[in-house]
Amino acid sequence: MNREVLGALAAMLLAALAAPCLAQRLPVLGQIDLPHPYYFREMYLPQLTSGPSSLAWSPDSRELVYSMSGSLWKQDIASGVAHQLTASVSYDYQPDWSGDGRWIVYSSYRNDAIELWVLDATTGRTQPLLHNGAVNVEPRFSPDGRRLVFVSSAFHGHFHLFVGDFSAGRLTNVRQLTEEHRSDLPRYYYSAVDHEINPVWSRDGREILFVSNRNHIYGTGGFWRMPAEPGAQAREIHYEETNWRARPEFSPDGSRLVYASYLGRSWHNLWVMPAQGGDPFAITFGDWDQLNPRWAPDGKQIAFITNRDGNTAAAIVPIPGGEVRFLQITQREYLEPVGRLHIVLTDRRGQPAAARISVTDSAGIFHAPADAWIHADDGFNRKERPFEAHYFHALGEATLEAPVGVAHVEILRGFEGPLQQRDVKVTAAGTVEVAVGADQGAWGVPAQGHWVSGDVHVHMNYGGAYRNTPTHLVLQARAENLDVVEALIVNKEQRFPDIAYNGLQLDPASTADTLIVHGQEYHTSYWGHLGLLGISGGIILPGYVGYPNTAASSLYPTNADVADIARRRGALVGYVHPFDEPPHPFNSAEKLTDELPIDVALGKVDYMEILGFSDHRATADVWYRLLNLGFRIPAAAGTDAMANFASLRGPVGMNRVYALVPEGRLTQKDFVEAIRQGRTFATNGPLLGFSLGGMQPGEELHSEGPRRVTFVARVRSIVPVDHLDLVCNGRVVRSFLHSPAARADFSGEMPIDRSAWCLLRAWTAVAKYPVLDTYVYATTSPVYVQVGGARLRSAEDAQFFVAWIDRVTEATAAYPDWNNADEKAHVLAELAAARTIYLKMR
Repeated sequence: MNREVLGALAAMLLAALAAPCLAQRLPVLGQIDLPHPYYFREMYLPQLTSGPSSLAWSPDSRELVYSMSGSLWKQDIASGVAHQLTASVSYDYQPDWSGDGRWIVYSSYRNDAIELWVLDATTGRTQPLLHNGAVNVEPRFSPDGRRLVFVSSAFHGHFHLFVGDFSAGRLTNVRQLTEEHRSDLPRYYYSAVDHEINPVWSRDGREILFVSNRNHIYGTGGFWRMPAEPGAQAREIHYEETNWRARPEFSPDGSRLVYASYLGRSWHNLWVMPAQGGDPFAITFGDWDQLNPRWAPDGKQIAFITNRDGNTAAAIVPIPGGEVRFLQITQREYLEPVGRLHIVLTDRRGQPAAARISVTDSAGIFHAPADAWIHADDGFNRKERPFEAHYFHALGEATLEAPVGVAHVEILRGFEGPLQQRDVKVTAAGTVEVAVGADQGAWGVPAQGHWVSGDVHVHMNYGGAYRNTPTHLVLQARAENLDVVEALIVNKEQRFPDIAYNGLQLDPASTADTLIVHGQEYHTSYWGHLGLLGISGGIILPGYVGYPNTAASSLYPTNADVADIARRRGALVGYVHPFDEPPHPFNSAEKLTDELPIDVALGKVDYMEILGFSDHRATADVWYRLLNLGFRIPAAAGTDAMANFASLRGPVGMNRVYALVPEGRLTQKDFVEAIRQGRTFATNGPLLGFSLGGMQPGEELHSEGPRRVTFVARVRSIVPVDHLDLVCNGRVVRSFLHSPAARADFSGEMPIDRSAWCLLRAWTAVAKYPVLDTYVYATTSPVYVQVGGARLRSAEDAQFFVAWIDRVTEATAAYPDWNNADEKAHVLAELAAARTIYLKMR
């Protein structure tokens, strides 16, 4: 690599290490400098799955090499026996087989990077091709086997094409093929820097076909062809809104190409079009994904990856023909001796229980059952482990194979019991029995009443590796000891992956103890995202506004208008994942468009996700200011979990709300009503109990004048917390802990001399495993205190929101793309009405 590339990479890595990450918890593969890593990481980068995830044909079209369970495997398509090709302290992906059959190049995730490695198919020997410390993926041999093209983040952390000369197992003369270009287009989910991904050689070896978002706002872009020389001119041959996963492949005769696309549908299928561009047609159909196509050298069949049955699997379709058959794996032949673990999970009554399980060997490599959905954390502390934590969910029992030696087993069932850990010795050809009481040592919520837990922000399917269903979502919820899942239908660009559940509300897969309820996330990034819980009559369409260069580019309707529509359909309306950092409305240079304080003033907001896919403390700071002005906004929590992802920011229920409901059968109505009334606490681990003057969160304490009142503060936590604070009117009035504690109880008296709101919060400034969030945090909703009937007042906070609305008004008045003048006037009038309310509070 040239000095500029290496220098840019080194600077980027140093910046990542120096970043003020409070928990020493850094993103996986943080050397990639792109927005929204939870999209490109899941949809583009290779993932650890128990089933095949990427594949390539042997030159004679009789065998496939594929990645599975972090290793490469080879299998004759007429046989059910899979032969392991790699087994080391790495996770190996994306194989490509050279035309002479000798070499298999692949991407290997190790040492905080994805490097290119090569396997000599005649000897089984492996060796590295690169040592650049970057993310290097999608390697492809040229037809003559003398060159490799691949995608690398080595230049400024962006995805560009590189090409090198290959000979005798070595890669030399590596050059950057595509130049970097920064676009002025208003992209949201994608970088301003154009990217180039999914490269493949033309059959004559003269050109590279790739996918790029050059000149486009949405999606990962169209198909481009260019001579295989650095700096050569590229031409676009086809455009559609691809989504990281097109991976085009030429037919052996070079006349056609096959690729994966959703093209107006909710799921990816395989499409074929002329090699020079043209109109595509589908060759596979189904409400599931069919991805990573590879045309066999004989031209008669295409192998691909599908999640038709939920997990990933390899399949083959004949051309012509159309009858898809699965590659059956009936036996696995390992390179090294393995043994078997049989894990049995029971509850305190001796009945089968569900739980989250992690099994790692002595090198820190993860192992799972052959049919398990593997999930990976999206960040980790490098001092704790060599790779991010992985886990799977199981009900009753799980059987898996692992290398001979010591295996470390971890089992967690939600927040109401400790992480259980066992080290067991695995012997060759033997079975180790591991019996675990999944709720051993469990505790309850340290507050009076019947509390149920729910995640108010889950996406059942969102473009991930797996195909989720309500039945499987029930398993995920049970394993996380979660009672309610609000599965929100939402768009991903043009698609609504869960549109099949539109209007269903309570899903038939629900059980007496686990509810799956379909709602909507209204997805307008300009105004902020809304959660619409329990909406009847189907979702609101279009599900967004403010999308430039579309018919939904206008900023009408506002979230306030959407809230009115949703409430007429019985929905509870809340703001989700509000703030990644504190807003600064007095800074006139800061563009501020979030509608939250406008909608609060207009009475449109029923709850806020105080814990969500955002910064909890920054969100709480804004929440406190609103509470200081007398607005009563309950605390809720939603993970924003993409529940069919192989790599995600925590499982379903990582951010959850506990709601106090009546004893008896669990109902969606009672759960939603408890949130509406503020009988809640939100958490990513600690469980809280709080009362003030005998009142619990959501209730009101009345006093004719100043007096002293009793309080009770309790915490039970799966990890120790450093702080347990009683907060009133945004200020800490009591701090209870002098050293970290996982269990604590406090009571006493405190004076009240004015109207106020008070809540209990627990937190730790660093992440603590097994909490997979950025840091540990929990908060109750407030207890409201009325003294002498006086209203809460805060001129400072009122002026804060006046300035906020001024910033929003400036940006909105200058917005150019309205459908008509009446829409603009309507929106500006709503902003002005909210501003007047705050002016009167100063």
